Amino acid sequence: MAVQFFGGPLILSGRLPITEVFAQKPAMSLRAMPTNPIRPAARSFPSTRPRRLRRHAWSRRLVAESTLTTADLIWPLFVCEGDAAEPIASMPGVVRHPIAAVAGVVAEAAKLGIPAVALFPATPPGLKTDEALEAVNAENLINRATRAIKAELGDAVGVVCDVALDPYTSHGQDGLVRGGYVVNDESVELLCRQAIAQAEAGCDVIAPSDMMDGRIGRIRQALDDAGFERVLLMAYAAKYASAFYGPFRDAVGSTSSLGQGDKKTYQMDPANTDEALLEVELDLAEGADMVMVKPGMPYLDIVRRVKETFAAPTFAYQVSGEYAMILAAAERGWIDRERAMLESLVAFKRAGADGVLTYFALDVAKLLD
Repeated sequence: MAVQFFGGPLILSGRLPITEVFAQKPAMSLRAMPTNPIRPAARSFPSTRPRRLRRHAWSRRLVAESTLTTADLIWPLFVCEGDAAEPIASMPGVVRHPIAAVAGVVAEAAKLGIPAVALFPATPPGLKTDEALEAVNAENLINRATRAIKAELGDAVGVVCDVALDPYTSHGQDGLVRGGYVVNDESVELLCRQAIAQAEAGCDVIAPSDMMDGRIGRIRQALDDAGFERVLLMAYAAKYASAFYGPFRDAVGSTSSLGQGDKKTYQMDPANTDEALLEVELDLAEGADMVMVKPGMPYLDIVRRVKETFAAPTFAYQVSGEYAMILAAAERGWIDRERAMLESLVAFKRAGADGVLTYFALDVAKLLD
């Protein structure tokens, strides 16, 4: 895929560091240029009637530019202690799954063709500390759930494990706090240990969501040194300090821990787009196999820019707030749940995403089956 700057050379994605691309960029912004400046010969009504192609369902399917399949889906799952599933009030239809049941739940997803699940823990409050040592415990929720899934299903489904400290810290931050500030390098050391513990449990994809500088390179090196060079890295490369994460924090129990705090010193400013390209470039250079944009629908422009610039496997996370908004509107009869769910996911594909993490994954897979 190529990016054409007006008045400048043709830059092939992935061939130059983004810093060099910007150095060659003239005054006009990349955002201001069309994505496809080459237009076909002029067409006009009445010889051209676009509605002809929309007349029948078969013709609409025939010329559809974006297609959603179960192969595009990653299903986020919450795991908990105990014997019973726990409903999450702010995410209707989503529950925390006990370890004993999680393999069966994932088996259903695999049978429907969902390629992977992403695991997140609801760590008991008594195990949360300032130093987040439960993150590196070989017997923590995530590692036990991973082993249970792999014992039952093997390679029939991929397991994606979140690497971040917020489910394990008493303060709810994604890193260690020193003097009121989330420190970078010391946090990264603990994240490396967390990643190795997850790989030892059988995790297929390590997904660092912490947004510490340099963590992808350090984690990649730590995994390789420990003999896990085949384990994939999916970087939460462009993760924004968003208001759409609230229900997720309820699900993992970090809302009360974080309190009135925020994560603006390490997660990205929602106003920025060029910064997202820098973050993605750094993560790819450090060894990321895949990159992610989070949140999803409010950031489709970022998905598009990332995919066009780097042509790397690009994913988006339809986060808890997006899910909750669709569910809340549907419950009130304001929108059609099924149609809105499918339309929202097709939008990710249209923007260029190779796949989507979505809480709708199982429902969508059943519709597409």
